[in-house]
Amino acid sequence: MSTLSDPRSVVIRYVEAVRDGDADVIHDSFAEDATWHYPGSLPVSKVWQGRDAIINEFLGGMGPAFVPGTLEIALVGTVAEGDRVVAEWTSKATTAHGDRYDNRCLGIFTVRDGRITSVIEYADTHHVARTLFPDHADTRPAGGA
Repeated sequence: MSTLSDPRSVVIRYVEAVRDGDADVIHDSFAEDATWHYPGSLPVSKVWQGRDAIINEFLGGMGPAFVPGTLEIALVGTVAEGDRVVAEWTSKATTAHGDRYDNRCLGIFTVRDGRITSVIEYADTHHVARTLFPDHADTRPAGGA
Protein backbone atom coordinates (compact mmCIF):
# COMPACT_ATOMS: atom_id res chain seq x y z
CA MET A 1 0.00 0.00 0.00
CA SER A 2 1.46 3.34 -1.04
CA THR A 3 -1.06 6.12 -0.62
CA LEU A 4 -0.75 9.54 0.95
CA SER A 5 -2.28 8.15 4.14
CA ASP A 6 0.22 5.28 4.37
CA PRO A 7 2.65 6.36 7.15
CA ARG A 8 5.79 5.44 5.18
CA SER A 9 4.55 7.37 2.12
CA VAL A 10 3.72 10.40 4.27
CA VAL A 11 7.24 10.50 5.74
CA ILE A 12 8.96 9.95 2.39
CA ARG A 13 6.83 12.70 0.84
CA TYR A 14 7.78 15.03 3.72
CA VAL A 15 11.54 14.37 3.47
CA GLU A 16 11.40 14.83 -0.30
CA ALA A 17 9.50 18.11 0.19
CA VAL A 18 12.24 19.36 2.53
CA ARG A 19 14.84 18.32 -0.06
CA ASP A 20 12.91 20.12 -2.81
CA GLY A 21 11.93 23.18 -0.75
CA ASP A 22 8.20 22.53 -1.24
CA ALA A 23 6.70 24.64 1.55
CA ASP A 24 3.07 23.64 0.81
CA VAL A 25 3.79 19.91 1.11
CA ILE A 26 5.88 20.49 4.25
CA HIS A 27 2.97 22.38 5.82
CA ASP A 28 0.40 19.78 4.75
CA SER A 29 2.54 16.94 6.11
CA PHE A 30 1.98 17.94 9.75
CA ALA A 31 -1.07 17.72 11.98
CA GLU A 32 -1.93 21.08 13.50
CA ASP A 33 -1.00 19.85 17.00
CA ALA A 34 2.16 17.97 15.99
CA THR A 35 5.28 17.91 18.16
CA TRP A 36 8.97 17.71 17.23
CA HIS A 37 11.46 16.75 19.93
CA TYR A 38 15.08 17.73 19.29
CA PRO A 39 17.06 16.41 22.28
CA GLY A 40 20.30 17.92 23.54
CA SER A 41 21.57 21.19 24.98
CA LEU A 42 21.53 23.34 21.85
CA PRO A 43 19.53 26.53 21.35
CA VAL A 44 17.05 24.45 19.26
CA SER A 45 16.85 21.55 21.74
CA LYS A 46 13.35 21.26 23.12
CA VAL A 47 9.93 19.89 22.25
CA TRP A 48 8.47 22.12 19.55
CA GLN A 49 4.68 22.28 19.95
CA GLY A 50 2.34 22.72 16.98
CA ARG A 51 2.73 22.74 13.20
CA ASP A 52 3.35 26.49 13.00
CA ALA A 53 6.13 26.42 15.61
CA ILE A 54 7.75 23.39 13.95
CA ILE A 55 7.68 24.93 10.49
CA ASN A 56 8.23 28.63 11.23
CA GLU A 57 10.46 28.56 14.30
CA PHE A 58 12.34 25.23 14.26
CA LEU A 59 12.69 24.30 10.59
CA GLY A 60 12.47 27.88 9.34
CA GLY A 61 14.79 29.11 12.06
CA MET A 62 17.50 26.75 10.83
CA GLY A 63 17.45 28.24 7.31
CA PRO A 64 19.64 31.26 8.09
CA ALA A 65 22.31 28.90 9.48
CA PHE A 66 23.06 27.72 5.92
CA VAL A 67 24.31 29.48 2.81
CA PRO A 68 21.24 29.66 0.52
CA GLY A 69 21.14 26.96 -2.12
CA THR A 70 23.70 24.68 -0.45
CA LEU A 71 21.43 22.42 1.62
CA GLU A 72 21.28 18.85 0.33
CA ILE A 73 18.91 16.34 1.94
CA ALA A 74 19.02 12.66 0.96
CA LEU A 75 16.78 9.95 2.33
CA VAL A 76 18.86 6.89 3.23
CA GLY A 77 15.95 4.61 4.15
CA THR A 78 12.84 3.97 6.20
CA VAL A 79 11.46 1.24 8.41
CA ALA A 80 7.76 1.28 9.18
CA GLU A 81 5.59 -0.55 11.69
CA GLY A 82 1.99 0.53 12.07
CA ASP A 83 1.78 4.30 12.50
CA ARG A 84 5.51 4.66 13.34
CA VAL A 85 8.20 5.25 10.74
CA VAL A 86 11.92 5.46 11.37
CA ALA A 87 13.61 7.52 8.66
CA GLU A 88 17.33 8.06 8.18
CA TRP A 89 18.61 10.95 6.07
CA THR A 90 21.74 12.94 5.43
CA SER A 91 21.95 16.72 5.57
CA LYS A 92 24.84 18.55 3.93
CA ALA A 93 25.38 22.27 3.45
CA THR A 94 27.78 25.16 3.80
CA THR A 95 27.04 27.04 7.01
CA ALA A 96 26.75 30.79 7.39
CA HIS A 97 30.03 30.56 9.34
CA GLY A 98 31.75 28.96 6.34
CA ASP A 99 31.97 25.45 7.81
CA ARG A 100 30.85 22.27 6.07
CA TYR A 101 27.77 20.77 7.71
CA ASP A 102 27.56 17.03 7.05
CA ASN A 103 25.26 15.11 9.38
CA ARG A 104 23.40 11.83 9.40
CA CYS A 105 20.02 12.10 11.09
CA LEU A 106 17.38 9.68 12.32
CA GLY A 107 13.77 10.56 13.03
CA ILE A 108 11.07 8.51 14.66
CA PHE A 109 7.84 9.74 13.09
CA THR A 110 4.30 8.97 14.22
CA VAL A 111 1.68 9.38 11.48
CA ARG A 112 -2.08 9.39 11.98
CA ASP A 113 -4.77 10.13 9.39
CA GLY A 114 -2.15 10.97 6.77
CA ARG A 115 -0.35 13.60 8.88
CA ILE A 116 2.80 13.59 10.99
CA THR A 117 1.76 13.94 14.64
CA SER A 118 5.16 13.62 16.31
CA VAL A 119 8.86 13.41 15.54
CA ILE A 120 11.82 12.62 17.74
CA GLU A 121 15.02 13.50 15.89
CA TYR A 122 18.48 12.19 16.66
CA ALA A 123 21.67 13.57 15.11
CA ASP A 124 25.28 14.24 15.97
CA THR A 125 24.53 17.21 18.21
CA HIS A 126 28.24 17.82 18.82
CA HIS A 127 28.64 18.38 15.06
CA VAL A 128 25.52 20.58 15.03
CA ALA A 129 26.89 22.63 17.92
CA ARG A 130 30.34 23.02 16.37
CA THR A 131 29.16 23.95 12.88
CA LEU A 132 25.85 25.75 13.42
CA PHE A 133 26.21 27.24 16.91
CA PRO A 134 29.94 27.92 17.37
CA ASP A 135 29.24 30.80 19.76
CA HIS A 136 26.92 28.75 22.02
CA ALA A 137 28.48 28.27 25.48
CA ASP A 138 27.99 24.46 25.47
CA THR A 139 30.16 24.08 22.34
CA ARG A 140 33.34 25.46 23.87
CA PRO A 141 35.87 22.98 25.27
CA ALA A 142 36.09 22.81 29.06
CA GLY A 143 38.57 25.37 30.34
CA GLY A 144 38.50 27.26 27.04
CA ALA A 145 37.83 30.91 26.61
